[in-house]
Amino acid sequence: MKQFKQMFFTQLKLTFREKQALFWGIFFPVILMVIFMSIFSGNSDDNFSANVAIVNENPNATSEILLNQINQIPVLEVKTEEPVNREEANELVKEQEVDAAIILPEAADATSILLVVNKENEQGITTQALSSILDKFVQQANLSAVGAAPIYELQFETISSGNSELSYTDFLLTGMIALAIAQGGMFGMVGLVDMRRKGLLKRLRMTPANMNLFGLSDILMRLLFSIIQIILLSLIGVLIFGANLYINFASLLIVFLLGALSFNALGYLFSSFSKTTESYMGVANITNFLMMFLSGVFFPVETMPDWLQPISNILPLTYFVEGLRHSMVYSTSIFSGTLWFGIGVMVIWGVITFLFGSWLYKTKSIVADR
Repeated sequence: MKQFKQMFFTQLKLTFREKQALFWGIFFPVILMVIFMSIFSGNSDDNFSANVAIVNENPNATSEILLNQINQIPVLEVKTEEPVNREEANELVKEQEVDAAIILPEAADATSILLVVNKENEQGITTQALSSILDKFVQQANLSAVGAAPIYELQFETISSGNSELSYTDFLLTGMIALAIAQGGMFGMVGLVDMRRKGLLKRLRMTPANMNLFGLSDILMRLLFSIIQIILLSLIGVLIFGANLYINFASLLIVFLLGALSFNALGYLFSSFSKTTESYMGVANITNFLMMFLSGVFFPVETMPDWLQPISNILPLTYFVEGLRHSMVYSTSIFSGTLWFGIGVMVIWGVITFLFGSWLYKTKSIVADR
């Protein structure tokens, strides 16, 4: 126990003295989360609005009726009080001062309304929403033109396995927490590469020091960092971005511990075959980049193309993200089969990568030391 305490506090002091470790372990995850939360969490259907310019160059009975009805659509904010000409509207769209321009019919017997959008934003959410709004508007106008009243209407309702107050911000927050902890594990073993390159590991093995205690103290130190991350990021998400958390602490404890250990094992594997810190960081960055966008951090895996989903379904971060969401947002019970399936996948990844990394250290890495 005395040797373990000395190793733990020594590694803790070395870590806190290393400015790069503090930056990548604490400040970088915070910066990354704030950036992504600021970009993505502000998108809400309840706050949707679009700036448009109206062109009515040849006012007539039809265009005046349509203009009056368009002005009553609450989500459309007209750029100017009076309609503009086509040239001015095109310029506003090109300069992206408005989201679109609506060209009203120039004759009373005309049958089309033209929507003009910027080519760069053609596939954007706002453009798609505007197109849908005007399509519904035209359908209603057609019914009115023939004197028919609508019989059916579409109603919209949302449900959730968690609290009704849950939002996309909660979804994104838990994804960013999972990503930060996973990055801490994958990038955190870079020091082992430097120790092996300098021959420190070989010298340490020749001393009375217990290598198992050395590894355990390193793991506990990294778990401490992960605890700081999850607390700090949760506070920022709740206090600054208004996220809602409904935590099942028993589920969270198991998911957090096994997930963090699994990604530490992945970093351990990277360190076992990397000869330089540069090669280690290269492998870790590629792995991190792939999992960041394929593991449901920013959007559900189910929304990805069908050919990508099988890849997502074998990645450990996918199940770590889902596990944290279940335990921090949906308050899922520890007895949930879905929760334990994801935990099982993470454990398999952790055990396999740790055993493979240990084998490489014993057969190749240590032998190659000077």
